[in-house]
Amino acid sequence: MTKIVFYSGAADKLQTACRLSAKAIQQDLKVMVYALDEALLDQMDKLLWTFSPTSFLPHSRMNSELADVTPIILGSEITQATHCHVLLNLDKECPPTFELFQRLIEIAGVTAEEKQSARARYRYYQAQGLEVNHYKLGN
Repeated sequence: MTKIVFYSGAADKLQTACRLSAKAIQQDLKVMVYALDEALLDQMDKLLWTFSPTSFLPHSRMNSELADVTPIILGSEITQATHCHVLLNLDKECPPTFELFQRLIEIAGVTAEEKQSARARYRYYQAQGLEVNHYKLGN
């Protein structure tokens, strides 16, 4: 069963996504960062290169030849060939076939719109009978 983890109160969702991705790959877990918005994936791609001043987080796009050997994959389509342990959802909706992953990470921002869509996703997972772990970020 997929373990679902929500992080709420993220002032910068992409920075939080980078931190959580770094933590996952330190645990030898492969991460897929999912969003339907290609511009958002482009932003994440750039941030992963510059997130740390002394290194970068190795990543590639799902359609890259290096996707199988890269610890962080960016994509807008989930397939069984993804072979990732963690699905990090940056989309406003629940990702399809999230049950293919050991862990699903959701990040809720601080705007009213982000909170509202995160609450809807939270309720959806609970309605599916899934246990949802929640952590508050910030103060």
